[in-house]
Amino acid sequence: MPAVRPFRIAVPDADLADLRRRLQHTRWPEAECVNDWGQGVPLVYTRELAQYWADEYDWRTREAALNRFDQFTTDIDGLPIHFIHQRCGRDDAFPVLITHGWPGSVVEFGKVIGPLTEAGFDVVCPSLPGYGFSGKPSATGWGVERIAEAWDELMVRLGYSRYGAQGGDWGAAVTTQIGRNRGHCVAIHTNMPMGRPPKNLADPTPDEAAALDRLSYYRRWDSGYSKQQSTRPQTLGYGLTDSPVGQLAWIVEKFWSWTDCDGHPENVLSRDELLDNVMLYWVTGTGASSARLYWESFGSFGAGSPVTLPTGVAAFPKEILRSPRSWCEPNYHITRWTAMPRGGHFAAFEQPELYVDDVSAFFAEFR
Repeated sequence: MPAVRPFRIAVPDADLADLRRRLQHTRWPEAECVNDWGQGVPLVYTRELAQYWADEYDWRTREAALNRFDQFTTDIDGLPIHFIHQRCGRDDAFPVLITHGWPGSVVEFGKVIGPLTEAGFDVVCPSLPGYGFSGKPSATGWGVERIAEAWDELMVRLGYSRYGAQGGDWGAAVTTQIGRNRGHCVAIHTNMPMGRPPKNLADPTPDEAAALDRLSYYRRWDSGYSKQQSTRPQTLGYGLTDSPVGQLAWIVEKFWSWTDCDGHPENVLSRDELLDNVMLYWVTGTGASSARLYWESFGSFGAGSPVTLPTGVAAFPKEILRSPRSWCEPNYHITRWTAMPRGGHFAAFEQPELYVDDVSAFFAEFR
């Protein structure tokens, strides 16, 4: 069996010096022609954030905070996979596998790992292939289906004969696929359930009408990133890998659009938290490799047979696509559905207490 190797984040000083130099020599565009975020991240805010990143943000402190978690790497199908594995130390511990998406990372789970272990769960948070400190695939084929199989292999390698899986965004797609595969998974939970409107929706309910409006907005104003990443990720990657401000803006725009932030991402996440997540893309040079998951799997996102395992759903009001329960029930065996009072796409990052309470309550019965 391939070895499981201890891992600690240790970004070289030279890389941090290079980052600061690049930030200080950014070639800036002119300002937007509107007085809001309607054309993208405003120039004034981007310059403020870049200045803070260069002169005030303390990566070494943030790095130490991430290293408080037990981290490892192991090779699966020839690819090094990085993951956090935090054990709770209880004999009756139940393992929960949590998967992030784009433009997220394992940073999203920093506020929920501790509370989940205190509640009696062993927590495993892998970095997706091509993301963070996991390896970058050098050949095609690392789509959602293969990742789901790799995650089941990872859990077995860690000694778990049964486990639960949780995720949002790409993590929701991987978790859903794990639920289809079954393997050693006994239940799944997601904060982004996949549902489609009925073909003949003549008289939508208020919830359905709101969902249709949100879907229309996403398609018109919010989905350009996915088209680029699913068709030409390599072309995009040159700019993201060369320019820290380019990588910053590409990510932070989505934290403005997809969080429950009342118009500004720093209303829900601190400046340091936003930069922690950006750093996991910048220091690893994963602008292109992370985007390739869209090329691999975006066309099949949400497609597949229904999940028959027990499924819990935490429905946050500011999710990208807000599918009503009736749209999701054909795809899952839903045994728990929680309508959350607040929160958006990055559930564990934005609303850790609500997230922990729902995940804990759902998986408690599977110990």
